[in-house]
Amino acid sequence: MRCPFCAHDDSQVKDSRPTEDNTSIRRRRQCESCGGRFTTFERVQLRDVTVVKTGGKREPFDRAKIEQAIGLACRKRGIEQERIDQLVSGIQRQVETSGDAEVPSSRIGGMVMDGLRQIDSVAYIRFASVYRDFSEARDFEEFASQVRDVGGD
Repeated sequence: MRCPFCAHDDSQVKDSRPTEDNTSIRRRRQCESCGGRFTTFERVQLRDVTVVKTGGKREPFDRAKIEQAIGLACRKRGIEQERIDQLVSGIQRQVETSGDAEVPSSRIGGMVMDGLRQIDSVAYIRFASVYRDFSEARDFEEFASQVRDVGGD
């Protein structure tokens, strides 16, 4: 593992333990060269999945993109990071176990929408505004009224 401080290639694992949701291993490492300490996470990857974007572009599945999108939607909402991590891990698991080598980005977006709907209605609307490309205030109003009718927060 390359040191983030000095870019040296060797580091020593000082401590390993599972994360709280048992979906990854947290490792504390120390650089052999500069002595800097840093943390890495090891996750199981069941298969390589390609995401097919709306315009037809293909790219490798990237968990970090889902984490970032959900993080932005949940920003300042008081949602525990553990809950967000569980949602991201669940989506990743669904994508990797679907049996498909290629997954449309719209399916992943739908999974995120379903997960956020159960966690927080405001985060759900925030994500939907980008995912569904709201262009006018009326789009927000219509969508928010549907969320309210379903029994959101």
